[in-house]
Amino acid sequence: MRLATCIKEYGGIPVEHDDTFGRLRFSGMRREVQERHSDGTMGEITRRTYDLKSSTQGQMIQVNIPAEIPLKEFDYNAEVELVNPILRAFSEATFMGADAGWYIKADDIILRNASRAPGKPEPSKPEPPKRDDPKEAAQQGQK
Repeated sequence: MRLATCIKEYGGIPVEHDDTFGRLRFSGMRREVQERHSDGTMGEITRRTYDLKSSTQGQMIQVNIPAEIPLKEFDYNAEVELVNPILRAFSEATFMGADAGWYIKADDIILRNASRAPGKPEPSKPEPPKRDDPKEAAQQGQK
């Protein structure tokens, strides 16, 4: 897929979570970003930025989450994953040219294996359906 198509369809570059980030560990919220009115007053919160430790990147990464998502207060070092992560690029004009960078935006941050309650073992896999065994059917018919 062409880069222009990715940006048009997804609003950025979609990434493969496990290949790009590896295991993510929650560190904490870094900041809340508020809109600024023309008179200089601050308005509503537009997004929150969280610090996550990435095993693949080997460093802390910052992820932006929309303000509509409730505040995340996971335990320190809890294993998390990102919902629909997107990479976005930005640039800022300077006196010597421009500075360019990128940031990560996601729809949400969730606990990995959130469907399991703490302390409960993983559910076992269901057994595959048995094929009809003529010997077994004959034995059940004799009972």
